[in-house]
Amino acid sequence: MTTSQDFPAGPADQEAEPSQWERFGVDTTTPHSARVYDFWLGGKTNFPPDRAMALAIEEAVPSIKAMAGENRAFQKRAVRRLAREYGVRQFLDLGTGIPTSPNTHEIAESVSPGTRVVYVDNDPIVLAHARALMVATPDSRTTYVHADLGKPAELLGDPALTATLDLDRPVGLLMIAVLMLIADEDDPWAKVAALRDALPSGSFLALTHPTQDFDPESVAKVTAAARAGGMTLVPRTRGEVERFFDGWELVEPGVAPVMAWHPDGEPPADPHAAYYWGAVARKP
Repeated sequence: MTTSQDFPAGPADQEAEPSQWERFGVDTTTPHSARVYDFWLGGKTNFPPDRAMALAIEEAVPSIKAMAGENRAFQKRAVRRLAREYGVRQFLDLGTGIPTSPNTHEIAESVSPGTRVVYVDNDPIVLAHARALMVATPDSRTTYVHADLGKPAELLGDPALTATLDLDRPVGLLMIAVLMLIADEDDPWAKVAALRDALPSGSFLALTHPTQDFDPESVAKVTAAARAGGMTLVPRTRGEVERFFDGWELVEPGVAPVMAWHPDGEPPADPHAAYYWGAVARKP
């Protein structure tokens, strides 16, 4: 079994070297969404194909870095609100956003120590960084599951998940800018429903999703750039995003532009400046 000590190590601001990672099965020749996102947020764990993809998308949408920041800011606000106002002490974070910090366990612990977090991703680089971040105290625990979102039954049955989370108690399920990686023909709504069905009453789902609703022409260019680079990227309308919450009670203001969802400080002058819908809902 590969351990976190087996992976290349170095300071957080050290540039990632492809040759260090290829021997661990990391495909450094094609872009990966987590590493593209890392580049936009100013991280260093990305490779030339990731940067090329990021820059191609940035050419179509010059403000994409700011949008990525707004998407991340939604995650912070949602986790804080779930921990502080709803008492959520368990989180299942799919498509983690690691290696860029702060991460879910850091946000939740800053509000309420004693939180348990399971991160899920399928990139070995995310695995390495996640294991380096793992914390355990008498009351809190953080772990990582290397799994495929497209196989929810396998994910839910993973021993690391079931050893960390009590699925008889409320869980905060986070799906931040990840569902656009699943094509319509693979039915992402059914996959989300399988995860929601496994959680008890009082659980929450927080998600964001890129949309073409605010600027169809620019988002079409982004989608084409992703497709040319071999990456699936499916923007969805507000109605399609609302379907992910079927049967759950949306927290006010419902499905909204991420910048308009409980913003810190004054409301944004243009809430549509970041092309993402975001929402949080509770299971009755």
